[in-house]
Amino acid sequence: MAKRVQAAQLAVTLRDAITRQTRPVGDLTATQFSALTSLELAGALTPRELADAERVQPPTMTKIVAKLEERGLVQRTPHPTDGRQVILSATVRGRDVLAQFERARDEWLARRLADLTGEEREVLQRAAEILNRVARA
Repeated sequence: MAKRVQAAQLAVTLRDAITRQTRPVGDLTATQFSALTSLELAGALTPRELADAERVQPPTMTKIVAKLEERGLVQRTPHPTDGRQVILSATVRGRDVLAQFERARDEWLARRLADLTGEEREVLQRAAEILNRVARA
């Protein structure tokens, strides 16, 4: 039981630490940014698939996609086999926004890591390896 509590507490601590350094740049909300990221990672999704991936209800996703479309970050194309469906994908501008965020996040983190001791960076390197293993499990 003690290990389970410790693991749960560690999960919260890690999530909070990671989330603090991964906030989007610009005027996108975290939800909009997450949806755009999901589209980029998947290549293209139907609105229902995107809602499922983001764990939100379809009406909520409709609003998110509308905002992303207004900004020119997402485009709709006809579904190749189902005329009632559309396929959503990130536009070139949407991919540029994601790349800008990634650069800003990496630069921010590199500046913070430069302030650490070599030993602390080694500990974080090992932790990153463990987190990658956990993510693949």
